[in-house]
Amino acid sequence: MAIVKLSNRGVRNVSEFGSVVPGSMVFIKKLTASSSDDLTFVNGASDVVLDSTYKEYMFTFKNIHPATDTADLFVKFRDGGSNYDATITTTVFRAYHTEADSTAFEYETSEDVAQGTGGQGIAYNIGADNDQGVSGFLHLYDPSNTTFVKHFMCRMQNAHGSDLALDNYVAGYCNVTAAIDAVQFSMDSGAIDAGDICLYGIK
Repeated sequence: MAIVKLSNRGVRNVSEFGSVVPGSMVFIKKLTASSSDDLTFVNGASDVVLDSTYKEYMFTFKNIHPATDTADLFVKFRDGGSNYDATITTTVFRAYHTEADSTAFEYETSEDVAQGTGGQGIAYNIGADNDQGVSGFLHLYDPSNTTFVKHFMCRMQNAHGSDLALDNYVAGYCNVTAAIDAVQFSMDSGAIDAGDICLYGIK
């Protein structure tokens, strides 16, 4: 049994580091954009696992760069069939800080979705300058469950086209009992110029 000594400075002594974190992330798939219309993870295709193997999945976004300035990055879910139109209900809030030193924290009523089928924006007005883009993560819970809704939560940090740091928080659920078997990411305008998205299963 591991012995952990705590103080005001946190963990001081750990005899078995592995015992501190019982779970683990398992890498599944990496998709890299190159002027791509979308990046799509489909269960069973190209070694993608998006089923009951894990109860939680995480997507990580690294330096996603739009081809079009001030484009929004969207996520869409597929609940069987061929269309990415699973019904979702979401909530959105964000904070920002401009390079001119003005700030705001606000709920975005124009960006949330109530029983919609067109997907959800997860990063907004992303700058297309060479030094701009967006990074972050999205968690999807129990996508193969056929009894309950499928929850998801996302946090993204993007360099906004108007030169500000924008911290987006998006959460919601796919209001379907069918399994979610594919997830698609795309811009609302233009292609995904560069960047990669990785999929992990969480034990």
